[in-house]
Amino acid sequence: MALYKTITVNPNTKVLIWKIEESYEELEKGLTLTPKCLKRLESMKSDIHQKGFLSIRQLLKLAGYTPYDLYYDENGKPHLIDGKEISITHSFQFSSIIIGQENVGIDIEMMRPKILRIANKFTILEAYQTLGHEEAIVRKLTMVWCAKEALYKMYATPGLSFLQHIDIHDFFVETYRTLGNIIYQGKVTTYEIYFEEMEGFMCGYALKID
Repeated sequence: MALYKTITVNPNTKVLIWKIEESYEELEKGLTLTPKCLKRLESMKSDIHQKGFLSIRQLLKLAGYTPYDLYYDENGKPHLIDGKEISITHSFQFSSIIIGQENVGIDIEMMRPKILRIANKFTILEAYQTLGHEEAIVRKLTMVWCAKEALYKMYATPGLSFLQHIDIHDFFVETYRTLGNIIYQGKVTTYEIYFEEMEGFMCGYALKID
């Protein structure tokens, strides 16, 4: 099985990343899925989504959990029955989970020029033109998108806007870290954000600052 990387963020928080190279049958091995999981899996028409779903359950197994230990609240946010916090992501051949004692969020995205077409929905594209060539712009935009998506998953509140309510502090790409704020209903909450780059993909994960 293809555990790609484990990142120990701090003594209480760990990121596990999976590279999906197996067949559906291989990914299914050793898993006992709940009836709800099976129903959801069977409803997926895409082979990519099915494999992503199963690889997440394999990551849960590696972290010492079963699909029966995972549940979702009314806003679609995942939780673990032991009270630990979890966030989940999947993009093409990579999937990942982050587990911690405090609220956490994670996202993986493929770095591709397509992001230029939607950039103004989550940031101000003109601010990135000083980076020069397209590859550098796409890379940083993908990092910002991952950061905002990770924070959005943490907050899990209907009505939260990527553009209006989530602000990512400017950063140098090479540092692979920044801060982000959620400004919502008169309250400002600040988070630490870290990045991991792998094989044309970007992963961003966030933790609340104490």
